[in-house]
Amino acid sequence: MMNEIYCQSCGMPMREEKDFGKNADGSRNEDYCSYCFQSGAFTWDTTMEGMIDFCLQHGGEEGFFADREKARRDMLAWFPTLKRWKKG
Repeated sequence: MMNEIYCQSCGMPMREEKDFGKNADGSRNEDYCSYCFQSGAFTWDTTMEGMIDFCLQHGGEEGFFADREKARRDMLAWFPTLKRWKKG
């Protein structure tokens, strides 16, 4: 994974142009994915825990997580390091 860019809200890898969110002026947002950020704003208001629950549900449906409890623990450790969820 060479310099992989991850959404700083949901953790999704952003690899293609369509994966990136858009700023208010229509330019590409380098921090947030197209699911989390459009037209210069977050697409929905949620907590970090709400985002984790959403990711677990969506990823579970897609078969991304063999062990959902381990995935939850990993996200609870990783998400506080993402820009949207950092404290301070």
